[in-house]
Amino acid sequence: MPDFAIERGCAGLVCGIDEAGRGPLAGPVVAAAVVIDRRRFRGELRRVLDDSKILNRELRESCYRALCACARVGAVSIGVGAASRGEIDQINILRASLVAMARAVTALGLKPDIALVDGNVAPPLSCIVKTVVKAMR
Repeated sequence: MPDFAIERGCAGLVCGIDEAGRGPLAGPVVAAAVVIDRRRFRGELRRVLDDSKILNRELRESCYRALCACARVGAVSIGVGAASRGEIDQINILRASLVAMARAVTALGLKPDIALVDGNVAPPLSCIVKTVVKAMR
């Protein structure tokens, strides 16, 4: 469950970034960038939201629907970016995941002041980037 401890220590608009698809190497790598308005992010979703690998399928899908509902009312902003199999083959999986992260931030439609990246390598962004190893654990 997020406690926003790291975010509270950051000034300005904060986005969190994570990727999926680096392990299997079978398709594109996809990243999401998310900005949560902590004042409006309440209720059950805040209590159950956790690393997707920890949640069972039903709860993960329920969280996804709830996040989309939050996005519709402006409590959450979500950007998604991807890098194709071809890009992975050309530049390697790590660089491709960083490209996907940068595309996700662009897709947010907001310019964050700081990005918190789950991992130990920072993507090239036009804002401050802080890497956080095992961010959701």
